[in-house]
Amino acid sequence: MKREKKSDPERQLKIIQPVVTANKNSKKIILPGSTIGVFGSGQLGRMMALSGRAMGYRIHTFSPESHSPTGQIAEREVVATYADLDAVRDFVRAVDVVTFEFENVAAHVAQIAEEEGIPVRPGGGVLHITQQRLREKEFFRANGLPVTPFVAIHSLAELQSSLETIGYPAILKTAAFGYDGKGQVRITSPEQAASAWQSLSGQEAILESYVNYEMEISVVAARGIDGSIAHYGTIQNEHRQHILDLSISPAPIESTITTQATELACSVLEKLNVVGVLCVEMFLTTAGKLLINELAPRPHNSGHLTIDACVTSQFEQQVRAVCGLPLGSTRQLRPAAMAQLLGDLWQKGEPNWQAALTDPAVKLHLYGKQEARNGRKMGHLTVIADSTEEAVHRVLAARDALSTPF
Repeated sequence: MKREKKSDPERQLKIIQPVVTANKNSKKIILPGSTIGVFGSGQLGRMMALSGRAMGYRIHTFSPESHSPTGQIAEREVVATYADLDAVRDFVRAVDVVTFEFENVAAHVAQIAEEEGIPVRPGGGVLHITQQRLREKEFFRANGLPVTPFVAIHSLAELQSSLETIGYPAILKTAAFGYDGKGQVRITSPEQAASAWQSLSGQEAILESYVNYEMEISVVAARGIDGSIAHYGTIQNEHRQHILDLSISPAPIESTITTQATELACSVLEKLNVVGVLCVEMFLTTAGKLLINELAPRPHNSGHLTIDACVTSQFEQQVRAVCGLPLGSTRQLRPAAMAQLLGDLWQKGEPNWQAALTDPAVKLHLYGKQEARNGRKMGHLTVIADSTEEAVHRVLAARDALSTPF
């Protein structure tokens, strides 16, 4: 079925030699007035669509969902499965460039776009690596990037023998289609191996050594078609039940660690030949070492605060990058904190928006989702302030106020 709806000092860009590719469209510039095709239709696509339309672009979105967060903003919403090859081909023929709102899109989508002569940014090769944990970890290891010890798992026997090498505790994860803690289980003793393997229903998996970490951080960065890179520094992330809960920028870490983290992120973008925004999630271990955990080849939840805190948001940056325009300034105006709003807040009725917005520094962003469910990301609050401590205090106070009686 298809439905359509018409509708700090400023960080310097790092200029490197452009990467030469065989794709004749790899350097094509897509000017305002053109159409950006977005596969996926959640909140990340919505915020990118808002930025794109502000810059004069038309937005088309494709996903199995109707009346989606992105579809509410786009001029055209196509509702079909990614397996519908005819629908995919018709969609890409009507746009000027293709990008992705999330990485779990079937790889043939990028291939079809390339066959039709439509630039795909980031490319299908980036999608192929980042949508599968084992391929992603092998990419890190092959390129000498710091990563926790891991091993591929295809059977219970392999799991049991690998646990003897990896040690306890360890984390068993599905190799594909995992996010927000889904598809993973912690193993603390040999007796848990069988139940852990059974919980993944025999899917290909990856076993990782547990990391004793001091902090989880991310670096959101973008790479243009000319090889230029712009990053947003380091962001501290706190999770609750495996879902991002709070992001703080700049992360409260030593400048040498920030330099190492941003250099690692730039290296990943270059080695993957990314065009667009990419987030590199890392652990800062208790020993002061950085380990790359995973990649997101698109704007990231931890970068939401860039909308209010930076000269150029990660969403405008994505539009600039995939359209071949010069990258924008990533200068952060003031320290910032972002608090996620999950569907749990709606369980007792509509949140008290007036109470939260009593603080004039609070910025509210809602994603237009039709149904609030426990654990579902419905929106976020951001505060910029004179210090990260003040920003955190005020954004958490505002979120708490949402639950107060009217």
